[in-house]
Amino acid sequence: MKEWHEAMTFHFSYENVPLLFSGLTINTPGEMAGAFVAVFFLAMFYEGLKIARECLLRKSQVSIRYNSMPVPGPNGTILMETHKTVGQQMLSFPHLLQTVLHIIQVVVSYFLMLIFMTYNGYLCIAVAAGAGMGYFFFSWKKAVVVDITEHCH
Repeated sequence: MKEWHEAMTFHFSYENVPLLFSGLTINTPGEMAGAFVAVFFLAMFYEGLKIARECLLRKSQVSIRYNSMPVPGPNGTILMETHKTVGQQMLSFPHLLQTVLHIIQVVVSYFLMLIFMTYNGYLCIAVAAGAGMGYFFFSWKKAVVVDITEHCH
């Protein structure tokens, strides 16, 4: 059994490495290679899922509301601040689908966090590299819109 300080440091071992479930333990270089590939693709899937949810949300927007209100500007001028509210009906298929995909996204994100917390260098690299590759493949067309009226990020 490892001492607590050894278990909480990064290591590059492939023997007796637990992976999420009690019956899933890596014990050979081949098993580590397989786990690396699986974790890499899980991290890519996570990035793809985030972008897919954004695309689905844009396509299924049911109502768009604009609210404008005057705000004081420089030198006594009045500026109009506009807020855009986008919504879906709660009891609709698009909202139900978004809810299910959100649950999957949360579970996958926690799995990736727990995998990283094994402190196994190979698995940590797989998470980071998979997330990077997923961002590279799925986010290149993502339009970044900066809302100058947004004050909280």
